Order: sequence, then C-alpha cells, then structure tokens
Amino acid sequence: MQFQQLRYFVAVAETRHFTRAAEQVHVAQPSLSQQIRALERELGADLFSRARGHVALTDAGEALLPLARRILADTETARYAVQEVVQLRRGRVRLGATPSLCTGLLPDVLRAFHDRHPGIELLLEESGSHDLVRGLARGGLDLALLILPLPGSSPALTTTELLREDLVVVSSQAAGAPGGGGPVRPEDLRDQPLVMFRHGYDLRELTVAACRAAGFEPAFAVEGGELDAVLGFVRAGLGLAVLPSMVAGRAGPGLRSTPFAAPGLRRTIALAHRTDVAPPRAARELRRVLLEHLRDAAARGRLPEGTELTAPA
Repeated sequence: MQFQQLRYFVAVAETRHFTRAAEQVHVAQPSLSQQIRALERELGADLFSRARGHVALTDAGEALLPLARRILADTETARYAVQEVVQLRRGRVRLGATPSLCTGLLPDVLRAFHDRHPGIELLLEESGSHDLVRGLARGGLDLALLILPLPGSSPALTTTELLREDLVVVSSQAAGAPGGGGPVRPEDLRDQPLVMFRHGYDLRELTVAACRAAGFEPAFAVEGGELDAVLGFVRAGLGLAVLPSMVAGRAGPGLRSTPFAAPGLRRTIALAHRTDVAPPRAARELRRVLLEHLRDAAARGRLPEGTELTAPA
C-alpha cells in the first residue's frame, strides 16, 4: 500500500468521480485508475462500485476512508514537523475553537503568537465541541479549545482545563432586562422567546438542559443562527440569548447582560489534543503563549468578569 494510492482513493471517495479526482490531485486519469486498481488488488477487495458511470464506496471502501484520511493527515503533520526550523521561523498550527471562544478569547492570543512567530501559518476551524473532537480524532487538528465534559464517545484526548466562565442572559437595551433587572433563574426564561444557536453549539445544549432541569421546554423565536447572527437578532429585539460573559462583554452597544442567580450557570473551557500523537512544535508554542496570556491576565485582574482561571501553574 502506497501513500499516493491512499491519496488518490480519498480524492475519488470525496468527488465520487475519477476524472475530477485526477484533476484534483494533478495526475492523468488512467494513472489514477491504475493505482486504485492496484490498491484494490493489494487489499483483496473492491473499494468502489462503478455501475453505469456512478461511483460509490463499497463496504470495504467505507471502512478504509476514515483510516486513509487519518494516515494522510498524520503524514502531512509529520511533513510540517520536519520542515520546522530553529526559532520557529516556519511551520503551521491547526487550531479548532468554538465560535464564542473565537470571539472572546482567541483574538488577543493569536495576535501575541503572530507577533512572536510571524512565519507560522495559523489555520483556524470554528465549530462546536462535537465537531472539534472529530477533527482531533481524524488528525485534522493539532489543538482544540472546547467545552467540558467531552462527548461520551470521544477518542483518547489529553485535556488541560483552562477557565470556568459564567453564562449570562443577553437582551436588547430597548426591550429591557428580564426579571426586572436583577439576577435571573433558569425558570424565569419559561415565558421568554429565545434566540437559539444551531444544533452542534455547546451553548444550545447548555441552555436547553438548564431549561429542562427547571421543568419546561424553551420557546424559540429564532433558531439555527451562528454567533454573530444571534447577537444581531437579540439586538433587534427578537428574543433573549444565553451567552458566555466573555462574549457578552465584547458584544457592543444595544445589548445588556443579566447574570444568573446563584449558583448560576457556568461552563468549563479546556485545551485538547490527541493522546497518541504529540502536538508539533509550533502547536506546543501556541499552547505556551495561550497559558502565558491567561496567567498574565489573571495576575493583572484583566480576565473578563465572571471568568475564573483554572489552568495549572
């Protein structure tokens, strides 16, 4: 089994077309087809069904695809690791983060990292924790900032707890604060229209779980938005949203934040990487810069209100 054969196989699996796959990997279509047939002979099974010009994965192909993607991703990581030179003048970091962390935490951290290491390429994937865990598992990410606890079916990941953060209720200035302006309880949201994130957002799951624990199903005025859209809909007065205090503090004019009454709602933020693969050097340096930034902000009293540092010393 050769690396190029796996590369060609993944290209065909993703395009479902031999000619388009050949164009994607910059090889002649007959050569690609020959290599796929050689791979099938090596494995002793057909990987594609080719009925009437329609290309589909067989059961053997479905089994091989996630493994091939992981092998290719790990090989690419190894290539970048070897290319790294003294003083981190070259390299890359593939970082995943939830949308709220991209807004509330990462801008200052990535700016500090880029100032120190301008030659390092930063690749950012913005998604929910479930998707980020899958990205780490298949080798598509070096590090991920996500929300604990991890999904029950998560692969072997090493996590470092960083922060615990309060959640708050965000409303439009024009609509006024819920509950008369004082701290609110989850049950105070019972008759309130909520602006809700799409499925896959950790904040959606936390909000729905809190409402159900209070004995009711939340009512959605709008659902399915990304973070910027949710803020815009709340600012327009369509409803309330539950957001991290770090994001609420940066949300801009036209919005007000109301805390939850004790014991409140909180979330735990962690940095994760695959246990079986050490992060490349550039990723380890980004981790160091992130921890340094958080400790410095805590020492200077500059962590956002409602945020507690829990990272190891």
